[in-house]
Amino acid sequence: MKNSVLLLMVSGFLSLTLAGCGKNEDSVQDFKIEGLTFDNFPRMDGSTSTQPLKMLIACKLLGVRYDWTLAPTISGLVGERWLAPHREDIPATHADFFDGHVKVSQTHGAFINLIDGGADLIMTHRTLSPDEKAYADEKGITLTETPIALDAFVFVVNKNNPVKSLTVGQVRDIYRGTITNWQQVGGNDEAVRAFVRPRNSGSQEVMESLVMQGAEIDESFETSAIASMAGVFPEITHFTNSLCYTFDYYKEIMMQVPHENVPKIAVNNIFPNAETVADRTYPFVAEVHVAIRSDLDKNSMAYKLYKLLQTENGKNIIAESGYIPN
Repeated sequence: MKNSVLLLMVSGFLSLTLAGCGKNEDSVQDFKIEGLTFDNFPRMDGSTSTQPLKMLIACKLLGVRYDWTLAPTISGLVGERWLAPHREDIPATHADFFDGHVKVSQTHGAFINLIDGGADLIMTHRTLSPDEKAYADEKGITLTETPIALDAFVFVVNKNNPVKSLTVGQVRDIYRGTITNWQQVGGNDEAVRAFVRPRNSGSQEVMESLVMQGAEIDESFETSAIASMAGVFPEITHFTNSLCYTFDYYKEIMMQVPHENVPKIAVNNIFPNAETVADRTYPFVAEVHVAIRSDLDKNSMAYKLYKLLQTENGKNIIAESGYIPN
């Protein structure tokens, strides 16, 4: 089973990267919702790193071709690769369809949109944060959140850093502020410049829940918060003593930065890759969730899509996007 999942993921990723505008006819035929049209398609939102998955889902269901597009994001230094629909396949009456139905409001914004009724279904790398839960409670809204895919939560360093692995305890101690020099973990005699992400961002909430597990991050790191996921990469490239975190899917599939310039490191001597994520031997495996409002009409197209993503046909599409089905 493990090997079949890995083969499915690899073959899916190759079909996207090498033949992006082509279609896998079998998966197109199997992955469908009767009666779904441009007019009743659910409004999807979510984190930056789930953009290709959401776009692939929409294109497959609507019969629209797609391809990768490159978009510079920070002063031309780094760029993200997103999936984009072929505009000629979109009816003129729905020219702006994908702008409104495949949104990237980032994790916190997507949760707020879902709670407020501005989105029907979202995909993120985490569940509700305490702040978002309090907001939902104020509105009298509850959510249903279901894991559908796996991803590695990875730590990245400068290419000149000789440290190739940290233990779980060392990672926590760095962010607790008790390890302050790379020499303490077998590296150079340099102060550790550890970066964090802003509160309520997807990667920051995963860092606190999955990695720190109740241990407090030194509050001094708040001044080094990097606003965007893409912003991690120029910071790590610039500072030889830097450390930060991201999601493996985003780093390996969506970023244009040469991977060797911002290497990821092992944790407990286990390197994050498809196999160690699928069998969960890598210590920090994050789950990608699909979330809907609990009061969603079960006859709605959004609810039908939510259920479809949990079927074998749904898992095939998840694997085709490059994610590992849960």
